[in-house]
Amino acid sequence: MLFSKKPATIPDAASALPGRSAAIPTAADHFVFHRPLQGDVPAGFEVAIFGLGCFWGAERKFWQQDGVWMTAAGYAGGPTPNPTYEEVCSGRTGHTEVVRVVFDPSRVSYGDLVKLFLESHDPTQGMRQGNDIGTQYRSAIYTTSDAQAATARDMAAAYQGALARAGHGGTITTEIAPLGPFYYAEDYHQQYLAKNPAGYCGIGGTGVSCPVGVSVSGS
Repeated sequence: MLFSKKPATIPDAASALPGRSAAIPTAADHFVFHRPLQGDVPAGFEVAIFGLGCFWGAERKFWQQDGVWMTAAGYAGGPTPNPTYEEVCSGRTGHTEVVRVVFDPSRVSYGDLVKLFLESHDPTQGMRQGNDIGTQYRSAIYTTSDAQAATARDMAAAYQGALARAGHGGTITTEIAPLGPFYYAEDYHQQYLAKNPAGYCGIGGTGVSCPVGVSVSGS
């Protein structure tokens, strides 16, 4: 680790690490789908961005979902351009670990993906997920349209009610915001658990089902 102490808050642009002008190298192809990792989004498909803790286990959740065409591990939500993994882990870039999901809305709705997101982690934990502690593990949904934003907000509110009814204390802390720059993570992070099936996952849900899905407006 390059930095011995992580900040507990997200830095602004003035205090964040400077980053770099060039993108860091990543994989050419998706290890599971065998398509170009940074290929064009097919016509009629959509992009969704989710952060739910360590992106190794999070990415696997989404590539296993029917209707998902591409996934990638990366960084989003902070001001540092083209960060490295070590920089993100320092807490000084403002980014969280995320999964970029390209999906076919005729086969899986955005609401279905938000439901998978909510049920696959504990969105009430703030700047951590389980034993993974730091701002880079915060829960986040970065939206690419007004419809996505409305669906994400509606479903988070509904899930808050479901958690309360189930006796699960805590308030959902998921950051829901328009997507800014997305940066691909390094080659070895891409599809990590397909390359290392016994590797660390770190993803675990609350056990509470999300009560909404495809019926939510804008999904």
